[in-house]
Amino acid sequence: MTDALPSVLVPGLNCSARLYAEQIPALWQFGPVSVADHRRDDSMAAIARRILAAAPPRFALAGLSMGGYICFEIMRQAPQRVAKLALLDTGPHAESPEQTQGRRRVIELAKSGRFAEVPDFQFPLFVHRDRHGDAALKRLVRTMAQETGPEAFLRQEQAIIGRPDSRPGLSAIACPTLVLVGEGDELTPPALSREITAAIPHARLVVVPACGHLTTLEQPQAVAGALIEWMGS
Repeated sequence: MTDALPSVLVPGLNCSARLYAEQIPALWQFGPVSVADHRRDDSMAAIARRILAAAPPRFALAGLSMGGYICFEIMRQAPQRVAKLALLDTGPHAESPEQTQGRRRVIELAKSGRFAEVPDFQFPLFVHRDRHGDAALKRLVRTMAQETGPEAFLRQEQAIIGRPDSRPGLSAIACPTLVLVGEGDELTPPALSREITAAIPHARLVVVPACGHLTTLEQPQAVAGALIEWMGS
């Protein structure tokens, strides 16, 4: 067995460690696995600093959606510490005014004491259109929101709204990089992953069939297989 390489996994918006429950055992064979806490700060820079302070000296880094935005920030702050990078269902662009406008409804729900309604609002955007009636998956999304809580959710939304454009730094990412996306992802469509892959020198694109935005939950074995190949490369 080669030397162990720790993994740090960064969840998405309103998601908890459950997001990676099916992938952790696959990654554990390569070294210790930790799930980053991204609930305590309201900017990408501060979230990344907190994660780096708790992370091993050198590690493999993976993030989904908002977790990918945080990964981009970690690569800006400490690229020498990241041995491998996996960007799942994410995009490199800064927030647009239209995107911010779309967030206002869920932000107002959380601010008005109706945070329990937020995961039901998000669910159709989070999963493939064929999974809209998946009651078990919806319960899981609700549970992750409960574990996040309204205060942390609002901090996360603030960080997402203020995120920088990550495209200028993509060509400087030198480590082996997996870019993975669900073919039916409506929040961060495959075109964004293709853009990332084209810009990062050592990137490989994986498109997961019959899958929406929450690839790790919708097609867990396909994602675990792609991560195993990434860690073994």
